[in-house]
Amino acid sequence: MISTAIRVARVGSAAQLAAAVLMMAGYPALMLAALVPSVPAFAAAAAVTYLADHYLHRKGSYLINRLSKVRAGLSIRFLIRQLLLVLLLARLSLADNLIYYGAIACFIAFYGLQAPHGALVQLIRNRRRMPVATRNVDLKSRIRIPDAPPRKLLHRSAEKMLHIDLFAVAGILLAAQVKSALVGFVGIGITVALGTLYVLALVPYVRGRKIPPNAERVLAAVDDWLGEYQPETVLYFSGSKDSAYQVNMWLDTMENLDSKPLIILRERAILNNMAPTTVPVICVPGGVHLMNMDLSTVRVALYAANVGKNIHMLRVPTIKHVFIGHGDSDKLASVNPYSKVYDEVWTAGRAGRDRYAIADVGVRDDDIVEVGRPQLAPIQTWQGVPDGRIPTVLYAPTWEGWDGNPGNTSVVLAGENIVKQLVQADPPVRVLYKPHPFTGNVSKEAGAAHQRITALVRTAAAERAIDTRFVADTAVQAEAKTELARIEARLAQLSGSGGERRDEAEATRDGLVDVARHEEVARLRAEWNDAYWRSFPAWEHRVITGADPRLYDCFNVSDAMVSDISSVVSDFIASGKPYAVTDSAELGVEEFKRNNTAVRAAVILSNSAAELGELLGAVRDQAADPLAEDRKELKRYLLGPDEPTSLVQFNTAVANLALKAETRNVGQESRVAAALAEAEAEADAEAELANAVPGQRVSAAGDTDGVGAG
Repeated sequence: MISTAIRVARVGSAAQLAAAVLMMAGYPALMLAALVPSVPAFAAAAAVTYLADHYLHRKGSYLINRLSKVRAGLSIRFLIRQLLLVLLLARLSLADNLIYYGAIACFIAFYGLQAPHGALVQLIRNRRRMPVATRNVDLKSRIRIPDAPPRKLLHRSAEKMLHIDLFAVAGILLAAQVKSALVGFVGIGITVALGTLYVLALVPYVRGRKIPPNAERVLAAVDDWLGEYQPETVLYFSGSKDSAYQVNMWLDTMENLDSKPLIILRERAILNNMAPTTVPVICVPGGVHLMNMDLSTVRVALYAANVGKNIHMLRVPTIKHVFIGHGDSDKLASVNPYSKVYDEVWTAGRAGRDRYAIADVGVRDDDIVEVGRPQLAPIQTWQGVPDGRIPTVLYAPTWEGWDGNPGNTSVVLAGENIVKQLVQADPPVRVLYKPHPFTGNVSKEAGAAHQRITALVRTAAAERAIDTRFVADTAVQAEAKTELARIEARLAQLSGSGGERRDEAEATRDGLVDVARHEEVARLRAEWNDAYWRSFPAWEHRVITGADPRLYDCFNVSDAMVSDISSVVSDFIASGKPYAVTDSAELGVEEFKRNNTAVRAAVILSNSAAELGELLGAVRDQAADPLAEDRKELKRYLLGPDEPTSLVQFNTAVANLALKAETRNVGQESRVAAALAEAEAEADAEAELANAVPGQRVSAAGDTDGVGAG
């Protein structure tokens, strides 16, 4: 019942639910206390509403946002409490007392201060919102960007300003209780004085040298930097904050380009959710600003998603445009007809080329280039299960999707069957369950199934922990946990020193990456991953959620995988390890393989998961692996050859396309120059003709003036 109430109220925990109930019940209690009247009861109810409201704000409760949508926002709640206090004074027969009029005057003046306070806060935020936000771009030497106001002035400013009334409310209540107006006026004076001081403290940040430069100066500084840096290859991206992973997967590749890289983003939310990188990043929300930027040195633009805002870059004719995508699978998104607007489409291997041919969506075969998947470099190839170690099977299902198609995920219909058979396997295997982070977001059934699968894995882990057949090396685990704590503390220190609380203007000004710090973080993350896997027994079942350990890290410690149709399967194929894919829609093995290239070397599971024995047999004995050669062939088909490496192929493709762009631009310049020369020659010829026939003028209409008339 509590969990249902939490879901309905859109709060995050039982504590937040309790705070919401207390806050809602507090206002009727305030009215009752005012009508009775009772000062102690009113004070108690007021304290409850203050504390509950503050707690929900601090937790960022969704309920707080919903209240403002139904005209019960923060200001209204404070106003109601103040009006009820005035009602209390009237019911206490203090309507003729000076404190009554003082309270009314105080609250009117207090709300009179809200308007300039809110206006100043909004003005400061607007002026400190840059027309472009950057990382790893040196604007500090070109323009002066002042420090932001102290965080305590702007963070949750409306809540802080309104809570200043606490002094007046407490003073008035105390005055009503002890029948002395003096203490009430002291509280009123403190509230009005603090409110005024808060407003005055904001004024300096809207004038003089505390104001960031205007848009024209910022954009000029960016163009000046672009002219100095001269980027050659751009990764362009637009999308929602949840799609930041689509640009993050290309960061390592961009860092390893042979040409000068630049990342252009269109949404601030993407910039805020982007992983650290050494590549220069420019976030340009405005289309006009982007179209006016100096990108004259850019020759290749890479696009990771098909979105409408791509048009703002696609319009530049001096650049060659390439769709690189954000994954490789048989989903319809991999053959989007939008792709024909690009000069080239780059796929991992032959499979991508064939998909476009079969789909017949207008993408020419000549415009497709196979470049491999540079992101898959961290995935290690399989050498078999080491002697003495229990095989590990990764269950990594995708989520349910938006369309309710039963073939999207195995979680609902097959997940429990898969996990039950794996945890009960004999000889035993270890199970790693890493679900898609969106699992359960759309379907309640998927969410419930996920919870049951999680419980199955954890129960099996608890049973195995007390099984005498499985012995843990506690010394190794203790050492690893100590190392984990050390690494996490250092990572937190490095993360905290990055100024994550800076506003956009400061982050842009100070956004140059500390390369040494960046490299240390990368090294520590690798050490963290190694220590994580050593911190528990190699036979322990595990539920893995969150960003770490990453999916590819789970690939590397696994000997086989069970999954669904998604790019996860295509990526796992790079390891060469056995894998199984669930036919949740029950198309049948032949039809399922015909529709999905990536499963042609997989064990196909029905929803009963009865076929899991084939997968486990291949893991335990490589000689009894009938699909081994099929996997090698499929890997080449989907991901291209192992040599040259994918990064070399990618860099070669960039260089070749840049040469095409340069050839086009030189040709265009030659044609323009030839046209100008021809126009000048014609003008010279006309001038010579006019000089050769004195008294004869050529009219604009092309007829001679005074010749042939009559």
